[in-house]
Amino acid sequence: MSRSALALTLTFSIILHAPLASAKTPVATGSGGAVATISEQASHSALAILNKGGNAVDAAVAAAATLGVTDPFSAGIGGGGFMVIYLAKDKRVITIDHREMAPAAFTPTVFLDNGKEIDFEKAVASGAAVGVPGTVRGWHEALERYGTMNFKQVLAPAIDVASKGFTVNETFFHLTQQNERKFQQFSTTSALYLRGGKAVTPGTQLRNPDMAKAYREIAARGYKAFYEGPMARAIVDAVNQPPVAKEANAGASVRAGRMTLADLANYEARIRQPIVSSYRGYEIYGMPLPSSGGVAVAEALNILEGYDLKSMPRANAEHLYLEASRLAFADRNAYLADPEYVDAPVAGLLSKEFAARRRALIDPRRAGIQAAAGDPYLFQDDPSVPLRPQAPPQRALQKEGAHTTHLTVSDKDGNVVSYTFTIESWGGSGIVVPGYGFLLNNEMTDFDFSGPRPNVPEAGKRPRSSMTPTIVLKDGKPAFTIGSPGGSTIITTVLQTIVNHIDFGMPMNEAIDAPRLSERNGAATSIEPGFAGSAQARALEAFGHKWEERAEEIGAANAIVFNPDGTVTAVSEGKRHGVGTALVQRRGH
Repeated sequence: MSRSALALTLTFSIILHAPLASAKTPVATGSGGAVATISEQASHSALAILNKGGNAVDAAVAAAATLGVTDPFSAGIGGGGFMVIYLAKDKRVITIDHREMAPAAFTPTVFLDNGKEIDFEKAVASGAAVGVPGTVRGWHEALERYGTMNFKQVLAPAIDVASKGFTVNETFFHLTQQNERKFQQFSTTSALYLRGGKAVTPGTQLRNPDMAKAYREIAARGYKAFYEGPMARAIVDAVNQPPVAKEANAGASVRAGRMTLADLANYEARIRQPIVSSYRGYEIYGMPLPSSGGVAVAEALNILEGYDLKSMPRANAEHLYLEASRLAFADRNAYLADPEYVDAPVAGLLSKEFAARRRALIDPRRAGIQAAAGDPYLFQDDPSVPLRPQAPPQRALQKEGAHTTHLTVSDKDGNVVSYTFTIESWGGSGIVVPGYGFLLNNEMTDFDFSGPRPNVPEAGKRPRSSMTPTIVLKDGKPAFTIGSPGGSTIITTVLQTIVNHIDFGMPMNEAIDAPRLSERNGAATSIEPGFAGSAQARALEAFGHKWEERAEEIGAANAIVFNPDGTVTAVSEGKRHGVGTALVQRRGH
């Protein structure tokens, strides 16, 4: 069957002028389980599982599967992620790494043409950008090890949403509109998300029966339905022979990938020990490598711990936050990558003594310029990392998709999940798998395109990530969770929210809604619309801080706070990404 014929097999249904969704509730407090996501349907899916007796892990998978339907441009089974879990009975934290993996055919020159880096956008919209998806295997490990329900139970809410449809809102419309050019290149994608080459309009009821079919097959056969058999073959075919649209040679320049059925069959999730650090009496549990988030946040907090931020004028404290982030990013970029390929000096980077050495470089009155990497090997007590390679010179920050999603769930027994997962850029590679209705990731563009660097592409390697799902304990008990999408700005969003909440004493909803500043060791700091020209901006400009000209919304955070009186408060965005949805169980569940 031709690729154009395959596109015709993609079924969809559109009903115009459907009722719009009800008002969202970004903050909710109660005494049972809780959930916060950016999607109303996803939050309700999680709550339904909690109400049926499922635990936080079960509910997190249910929410994630529903997000794959309602927020398909940022997450789904065509991608991967990182899950941090607090197990109340055992009083311990574990993490599940189900990051996408490079196919066996990958080499360090995969994104080079005649020795030069290829255009980033062309790299994104291609089969070559697709890593072996890890999401389904990660869900399987979470449910088998720590859940109480099976795939059939937890996927039921998402199957229902995919089958019956959901109302396209303004955010969904604008994201589709921004990706029209990419989606036009692929017949399956344009058939599902475009009409006449244009984005489906708000108020439309959008169904995705092919995704419902994919979920039903996983519900019936487990994770092997994804990694072996017809679905696996469809994935490999879509990567190696992308379903390019014929119209006007829209996809003539699409690069093919080289993925095999063996790449899918051999994929494994990893159970890893979390990154553990302390900050002003709190225990911070973050994601380890290949996510750089846990290490970078811990290093920045270690640097900031040497200051009494709460006693300072706000501008002085925010200046120090920006400078600590600058230094942490210099070290992150120099040393961190997949731990199965690179011996990263993690112990040195987490050392309080190393943080003191880095802190000494900060001028409390003046913004720095691009910082050089420090030498964590001086504080490295791990004999398994004996070498001290020369840190590569700093360069412009590699592009990293800012379009991920984060959710968080707790249950009545005290289990907690903080979960960030993604398909990378908005709409990933832009390729919808024929017959199965889900988008494939472009995660391989998270590698540095050229080296020598720790994060260059290699066969079987997982690209470095910035995803930073975090659980914070106080006196051995959960205090709060936090996480966000946003590419490399994830790290600064989590860091700034922690500082807002712990140091500045902001309630979590105010900590999340506050203007975000993201300093990633560049020539200028990323800001959000409306910040430039404000009193806060002018105060920081007095220290010499400069802002990027293009202001964009940064992140879409979700959190849960565990209150001293035993109640829980779920918190989502109050203004970003169309406002999130926080829900708590009613008494009696």
